[in-house]
Amino acid sequence: MSESQELKHKLSKKASNSYGADAIKIFKDLAAVKKRPGMYIGDTSDGSGLHHMVYEVLDNSIDEALAGFASDVTISILDNGAVQVKDNGRGIPTEIHKEEGISAAEVIMTKLHAGGKFDQNSYKVSGGLHGVGVSVVNALSDWLELNVWRDGQEYYVKFENGKPVEPLKAINKSTFTGTQVTFLPSAEVFDSIEFQFSILENRLKELAFLNKGLKLFLSDQRVTPNKVASFQYEGGIASYVEYLNKGKNTICPVIHMASDEDTSTHAEVALQWNSGYYENILCFTNTIHQKDGGTHLAGLKTALTRAVVAYLTKYDAAAMNKKNSVTITGEDIREGLSCIVSAKVADPKFSSQTKNKLVSPEVRSAVENTVFTQFFSWLELNPSLAKIITGKIKDAATARVAARKVRELARKKDALSVATLPGKLADCQEKDPAKSEVFIVEGDSAGGTAKQGRNRKYQAILPLRGKILNVEKARFDKMLNSEQIGTLITALGTGIGEKDFCLDKLRYHKIIIMTDADVDGSHIRTLLLTFFFKHMKEIIEHGYLYIAQPPLFKITSNSGKELYLKNEAALNEYITSTALKDNISFYAEKKLDYDAVKTLLDDLQKSIYQLERQNVDLSAAEVVALCACTVGLLNLPSLANMANKVLQKQSEECSWQITHTEDKLIISKKMHGVTSSNTLTIDELHNHFSEIVQILSKYADMFQNGITIETKEKANTFYTPSSLLKFIPMLARSKIKIQRFKGLGEMNADQLWETTLNPEARVLLQIGMQDYIETSQVFTTLMGEMVEPRRQFIQDNALKVKNLDF
Repeated sequence: MSESQELKHKLSKKASNSYGADAIKIFKDLAAVKKRPGMYIGDTSDGSGLHHMVYEVLDNSIDEALAGFASDVTISILDNGAVQVKDNGRGIPTEIHKEEGISAAEVIMTKLHAGGKFDQNSYKVSGGLHGVGVSVVNALSDWLELNVWRDGQEYYVKFENGKPVEPLKAINKSTFTGTQVTFLPSAEVFDSIEFQFSILENRLKELAFLNKGLKLFLSDQRVTPNKVASFQYEGGIASYVEYLNKGKNTICPVIHMASDEDTSTHAEVALQWNSGYYENILCFTNTIHQKDGGTHLAGLKTALTRAVVAYLTKYDAAAMNKKNSVTITGEDIREGLSCIVSAKVADPKFSSQTKNKLVSPEVRSAVENTVFTQFFSWLELNPSLAKIITGKIKDAATARVAARKVRELARKKDALSVATLPGKLADCQEKDPAKSEVFIVEGDSAGGTAKQGRNRKYQAILPLRGKILNVEKARFDKMLNSEQIGTLITALGTGIGEKDFCLDKLRYHKIIIMTDADVDGSHIRTLLLTFFFKHMKEIIEHGYLYIAQPPLFKITSNSGKELYLKNEAALNEYITSTALKDNISFYAEKKLDYDAVKTLLDDLQKSIYQLERQNVDLSAAEVVALCACTVGLLNLPSLANMANKVLQKQSEECSWQITHTEDKLIISKKMHGVTSSNTLTIDELHNHFSEIVQILSKYADMFQNGITIETKEKANTFYTPSSLLKFIPMLARSKIKIQRFKGLGEMNADQLWETTLNPEARVLLQIGMQDYIETSQVFTTLMGEMVEPRRQFIQDNALKVKNLDF
C-alpha cells in the first residue's frame, strides 16, 4: 500500500470510528423544514417553491369552501412584497389546546403534522392532508401574521422565523368570521422572493373552475394603479374544458359525468374532442393538481377505451372486424381530447408531500365505473355525435398505423446504413450527453459558418433548410414524413411518440436554437418551439432547450475597437454612455450629474417606446402626456386647451388643433394642405397613457422650462422627450461605426464563435414552462388553424412590441 493510500485508509477508518450517538441530529419543531425546505415545498431556486408557499395557505381556504363554509377568498401581493390570503370561512380555532397548553392557532402554525384534516368530522375532503402546509410556510418566512375572526372576536398573533412574538390575543370585537394569513418569505431560503402575478392568476383561475360558484380575488399592490383580477365560474369543470378548447375547432359539446356525491369517493369528469391531434388531460384530487396523474387518470383511460370499443362492437361491427380494419387503441381515442378529471376523496394517498401523483386505488374504480357507464350511455343517446367522434378515432387509428410503418421503414434504413446519424449533422467528439451541445441552425450558409467556428470537441451543428412543418396543424404520420423533422429526431436520438420517446437516449443536454434576429428567424424559432412543446415536452421540463442570443449590432470605434451588442436597447444604452463621456453638461434649472442624466434618458426612452405605439403622431402624443402630468388625463377641456398652446409653438411646417367631446380627445394635424385626425377615448387615455404619465411626471417641470445640453460648440435647449433623445445619438455616432447583422451567415466564423458559440462570452436563454395550459393556448392561438383568435392576439399585443426584429 502506497503512502497516500495508507493515509486515505487511516482517515476513512477514523471517520467511521467517530460515528456515534452524538452524530445523530434531532431537528425539533420546524428546524427540519428550514434544513431541508425542498422536501416540503419544492425547488427554492426557480420560483416554484416560492409560489407553492402561497398554495399551501390558499389550500386551507379552499378546504373551507369545499366544506361549505367559505364563499370568498382574496389573495393580495402587498407593496412590501409580502402575500396576504383571506377567506370568510369559520376561522382557525383559537381556544387553548389541552395537550400543548397554547392556542390551537399557534399549534397549527408551529407544529408539524398538526391540523384539522385528520378529523373527518371537521373536513369531509380536503387538499391539506399531512398537517405540515401552513406550518412550513411559517417556518420559511421572515415573519407571518395571523388574523382570525371567530366567536365575535378578532384574534391576532405574529411570528418571526417560525416562532410567536407573543401569544395569540383578542384585539377587536367583530361579527365577521374567517382567517387571514400574511407572510414574507425568507430571502435566505429562496433565491428570489418576488411573486409573479401571472402565476398566481393561473392558479386562482384553475381553482375557480374546480370550485363551482366560488369567488376568488387577486390584487397586486406593488403597482399603481393596483393590478386586479377576479374569477367565478358557475359551469365548474365543464367551463374549464371549454377554456382548454378556446381557439380550437370542437366536434362535440362538453360531456359532463359525475358519481354520487354522498360517497366517500366522488368522481367528476368533463371532456370534449377537438379536431386537433393532441390530448390534454388534467387530473385533480380535492382541487390539487397531479401533474403526474395517478389512479384517477388510469381509471379514465381504461373507461374511455372500454366504452368506445363496446359501442363500436355493438353498433359498428365493420369497424371491429380485424380483417378489414385496424385495432382501436386508447391512444387513438384520446387524440384531440381535452378533459378534466376531478376526484373528491376523504383520505387520498399521494406519492409525496407535493401531491404530484395520486396512488389511492379506490379512486380508479370510482372514475372507471362513472365514466364507462355514463359515457357509453351518452354515445347511445347521441348517435350522430357518436358517429363523428368514432369517425375521428378510426382516422387516428389509420394514421397511427401509417406512422408506425414510417418508423419501421426508417429503422430498416438505419440498420442498413453504415452511419445512422443524418448527413447534415456535424457531430461532436464528446459522447457524454451532459458535456455535449447541439446548435440547430437556420440555413446552410449559417450552418457552414457555425461548423467552421465551433469547438468540435463538444459542439455539434445541425443546419435545417427553410421553415419546418407546423406540427400544431399536422397529424403524427404527416409529421414523420417531413425530412427536416426526421433529421432532427434522428440527430437527438430520443425517438418520438408516446411509446418510443426515451429521454435517457438524448444525445445532447444542451439543445440550442440559433436563428437570425429577424422576423423569418423568429418564425422558424417558433416552429421549432412548437415541435418541442408538442412532441418532446420532457426536454423542456428538464431544462435542456435553449435559444442562442446572437448580436444584432457590431460597433467599431474610430480607434478600431470592436464591440457586439445584443439588441436595440443595448445599442441605445451604449450610445448614451458614449455621448455622456464627452465634456457635455445637462441643465434643468441646475446642472444634472451623470446618474441623474442616465436615469432621465432611460425613463424618456421607455416613454417614447410606448408613445410610438399609440394611434397618434408622436409629436402630439408626447405633448398630451406632458400636459396630463399637470391637469390629469381625464380633464379633457383643460388637457385640450393646454396641449393646443404647446403644439402651436412647436412647428412651422404644420398646424395642430385639439378639440374634445364629453369622452373623447380629437387631435387634428394640417400639413401641406392635407388634414388628418386621430381620436383618443377616455378609456384609451387611461389604459395607454397612465404609465407614460407616471414616468414623465418627474420631468414635466423640466421640459416646461427646457432642458439644455451644453457641448464644446454650443448650447441646445429641448422642450420634448423625442427632440432630446434624437440629439443624443448625434453626439456619439461621429465617433463610432454601427453594423447591423441581418443574418448569422453575414458573420465570419471567428465572429460567430466570439459572440454566440463561446461558452465564456455567449448569452443563452433557457426555455421553461410556468403554466402548461397557458403555454398550450399560446401555441394554439399563434400556430393553430383558426385565424380569428390569432388576429385578436395580434391586435391586443401590437402596441406592446418594442423590437420587431429581435
